[in-house]
Amino acid sequence: MIRYSRLALVAIVLLMVQIVAGESYSGFAQSGLNEWEPIEFEGETRYELMNEGNVTVLKASSNASASGLVKKQTVDLRKTPILEWRWRLDQALPAREEQSKKGDDYAARIYVIVKDGWFFWQTKALNYVWSSRDNPPSSWPNAFAPDNARMLPVRNAQHGSGQWFAERRNVREDLKQLFGKTYDEIEAIAIMTDTDNSGLSAQASYGELIFSEE
Repeated sequence: MIRYSRLALVAIVLLMVQIVAGESYSGFAQSGLNEWEPIEFEGETRYELMNEGNVTVLKASSNASASGLVKKQTVDLRKTPILEWRWRLDQALPAREEQSKKGDDYAARIYVIVKDGWFFWQTKALNYVWSSRDNPPSSWPNAFAPDNARMLPVRNAQHGSGQWFAERRNVREDLKQLFGKTYDEIEAIAIMTDTDNSGLSAQASYGELIFSEE
């Protein structure tokens, strides 16, 4: 396990590998976690694959920890801009002031990482998050990396725990809306369940991630 600063996840050197339209990006059922690299900020969130009704899902358990899994793989957003996935909260966090550093904990989040130039500090990250608040803002800058990362709440505390939700986001449109620029490809995706700032515990489950055409 390699430890990184909070900003490091949006500054890693990325491997370039293309995928085809409609292919599973996460590959949990086919490849397990072989293509996912662990990234540790503070403590270690436990990630393990489990079978639920003959479906492979990724179970994440965090106890005052913040570590994630990164898959470095290029996706052409001109061909496959749609990201689809399922997720479920198994143990939610109490409401946090998520725009502050002390509140920057999420029971479930997915990073989409893009390059915005040749230098590492120009890397950008869009965070699809499950907010702990009932009525969060529509988006906000990340408390630790406001110039590089934006948070977009797809679910919030009103959606509760124990139920699977299916998501469908146009990544290309979301990136343009939050960063004011059109990006033709992403370089990596990361999954993270983190509770290091609160010192609490949270659990979430993630299904396969799939990029597809509109």
